[in-house]
Amino acid sequence: MGNNKERNLFGTDGVRGTANVKPLTPETMVRLGKAIAAILKDGTVTRRHRIVIGKDTRLSGYMLEQAMASGICSMGVDVLLVGPLPTPGIAFITSGMRADMGVVISASHNPFQDNGIKIFSREGFKLPDEQEKRIEDLMEHEGLDLMCPTAERIGKAFRVDDARGRYIQFLKGTFPSDMTLDGMHIALDCANGAAYATAPPVLEELGAKVYPIAAEPDGQNINLNCGSLHPDVVAAEVKRSKADIGIALDGDADRVVFVDERGNVVDGDGIMAVCAMDMLVSERLKQRTVVATVMSNIGLDRALERVGGKVVRTQVGDRYVVEKMRAGGYNFGGEQSGHLIYLDHTTTGDGMIGALQILAVMLKTRKPLSELAAILEKCPQCQKNIPVREKKPFEQMPEVTKAIQHAEQTLGNKGRVLVRYSGTELKARVLVEGPDKKLIEEITNLIVDAIQKDIGIQ
Repeated sequence: MGNNKERNLFGTDGVRGTANVKPLTPETMVRLGKAIAAILKDGTVTRRHRIVIGKDTRLSGYMLEQAMASGICSMGVDVLLVGPLPTPGIAFITSGMRADMGVVISASHNPFQDNGIKIFSREGFKLPDEQEKRIEDLMEHEGLDLMCPTAERIGKAFRVDDARGRYIQFLKGTFPSDMTLDGMHIALDCANGAAYATAPPVLEELGAKVYPIAAEPDGQNINLNCGSLHPDVVAAEVKRSKADIGIALDGDADRVVFVDERGNVVDGDGIMAVCAMDMLVSERLKQRTVVATVMSNIGLDRALERVGGKVVRTQVGDRYVVEKMRAGGYNFGGEQSGHLIYLDHTTTGDGMIGALQILAVMLKTRKPLSELAAILEKCPQCQKNIPVREKKPFEQMPEVTKAIQHAEQTLGNKGRVLVRYSGTELKARVLVEGPDKKLIEEITNLIVDAIQKDIGIQ
């Protein structure tokens, strides 16, 4: 399990914040670039190292990309610029081009004024907490500036013109070679984000009729009333175009939410249930186990238990899902929010790989998504996010502690309570699960009120 307490700059999914406000300033990015490059070299001078930098479609991406590249080059490491590309695409290019590291400039599902940094290892996996902590420590080290080379040892920056095409071909290769999407009608919401130029051609080249939405980014409209946080948009298009399925990606396309042919939303839990069932039947689910986070509905556990499968859980964050998968020898996992990780195909959450796997199950079974998703009977869940002034430990708030204890006593073994802070935003998150919707809403509101009274933003 990761431990955020040691790190100040990095959260559960990299660095996140308002662009051009600390820490997301050009000055900090130069410093971060230097630290990343210095850790790569780490005493080795036998060859030139290379770092891939990609981004989503935010206006601030240009500024941060140039600053990051400058810092990296100043340490004698070369940069490969791939431009706007989904986060999983950058992981793929990093490992495919045998680069030493990959940097993604994106704030995922956040609004356009935010931005962030995610870092991948040469194998395409997100860096572990310990390595992020090491980068942070080096950024603060006075000796960092003394490590800069001169003359011919300064790094260069190169543009990778065919990165998009390489990634499109890779995605198509994860779809069964004996299948096509001929005759399939798909509504596709690209969130005006990084997948605007990769997702539509993947589906079209496989034979589908695609109805694209939010595929015209202007630097400011990423995630704006579109994408995986607004599935009602793609649901309306499914009904209008009579599509077989709706697919909604987020800004950096590492997660996906679906809408069935009737316009009903199917989240990450639903997709994990459908894909796990298919993988169990074909004996492709390693150890008959799915890795999910503490946010996933208990209905997922029950659905898999009925057919001899099981769920193991991690803390929130797709990086922790991947760490658990690698450590335990599992090959499928994900999050309720739509991060889906198929380690047989890739190294991180990929919305389009998730979409292609679901489309393959629909074709294989000749069943619509509504029928497939019915295997998951969800336990009523109530989730609320509370903007807070600070991340004060909950155990230091007597009223909050009392409300949580009351909730746990009321629910007993028929439900669960999860109260935590967001790893990427100044928010407290409350999740209550139980047999009765009215009861869990009352319990949730009691906890939320207690948090708001202590540290809430009025």
